[in-house]
Amino acid sequence: MWFASASAARRSAAAAMAVGDWFSREEAIMGTAIRVELWGEDRAAAEDAMSAVMAEMHRIDRAMSPHKPDSELSRINREAATCPVALSEEMAGLVDRALRFSALSDGAFDITYAAVGHLYDYREGLRPSEEALRRARAAVGWRHLILDRQARTLRFAREGVRIDLGGFAKGHAVDNAAALLRARGIRHAIVSAGGDSRVVGDRRGRPWTIGVRDPRRPGEVVAVLPLEDTAISTSGDYERYFVADGVRFHHLIDPATGRSPTSVRSVTILAADGLTTEALSKTVFVKGAEQGLRLIESLEGVDAVVVDAEGVLHYSSGLLAAAPQARQ
Repeated sequence: MWFASASAARRSAAAAMAVGDWFSREEAIMGTAIRVELWGEDRAAAEDAMSAVMAEMHRIDRAMSPHKPDSELSRINREAATCPVALSEEMAGLVDRALRFSALSDGAFDITYAAVGHLYDYREGLRPSEEALRRARAAVGWRHLILDRQARTLRFAREGVRIDLGGFAKGHAVDNAAALLRARGIRHAIVSAGGDSRVVGDRRGRPWTIGVRDPRRPGEVVAVLPLEDTAISTSGDYERYFVADGVRFHHLIDPATGRSPTSVRSVTILAADGLTTEALSKTVFVKGAEQGLRLIESLEGVDAVVVDAEGVLHYSSGLLAAAPQARQ
C-alpha cells in the first residue's frame, strides 16, 4: 500500500534516536534531472549507493537513448526493418512489457509512436506537414513489431517503423535504482527521473510527500500525496511543448492520430513499479479522463489523479477513499 500508515507516525520517535543523516545528489542524465535522496548511517556507504544509482542511469541512457547512434535502441531502429535484430535480455523484456501495455490499452500506449514523434521539434517549434504526418502514421502500430521471445529478436513488419522508450525507460530506471538501494541496505530513499519517482520505505517515521504540479501555474500544486514504498509518474502537456496557431503541440502523442491529445493537462499514476506508472500515465493521457479512469479502476493496485482540459481534478476511487490533501 503506497499511502503511509498511521503506525508510521509512531515510528518517528524511535527513528529520531538513530545515528545517521540524509544525503542527496542530482545529475542531468537521459535529458532530465536525476535525483536521489536517502538516509544513511555512514557517509561513505551513502555516497557509494548514490554513485551506483547514477551509474545505472548512465548505463540505461547509453543503451536506450534514441539520440546516441551506438545505443541498442538506435541499432534496432536502423536494422529491424531489414532483418531480425538480436536483443539484450533487458531490451527484450522491455519490448515485451511494452507490447503487453499496448494490448491492455488498445494501442493508446505504443512505442512505435516514434515514427511520428521524431517529426516534431519542440525547441524550434516545428511540426510535420499534413502529408508527412499521413506517411508517418502508416508506420505507427504496435502490431508492426514482431518479437520472437524465444530467439530474443525483434523485427519490424514494414519500412519506416521506429520505436522510442521515452515513455518507459525512466520508469525502468527508477525501478532498477530502488532495487540497487535495497540491495545495499537502504531502507529510506526516493529516486526521481523527471516526472517518474520511486519511493523506498518512508521518510523515517513520516511519509514521503509528492506534490502534483498545477499544469498551468508554475510553482503551484493541485494535490499533495503522502507515500511510502511505491512508484509515481506524472505526464503533462507542459513538459515539452510549443504553441502555434493557438494549438498546444506537446510531446505526448496519440498513436492513432499522430497529434497531441487535448482533453487533459496532466495525469499522475501510482502503482507498485515505475514501468506500470509510466506506461499508464501515457495511456490515460491519450484516452482522456473518463476512459482512462475506467481502465485504472479495472486494475488492481493502481490509482490516478487527472487534471482535465478545464483544470478540473479527477481521482480514482482508491485515492478518494484515502482522501489526499487537495489544493485549490
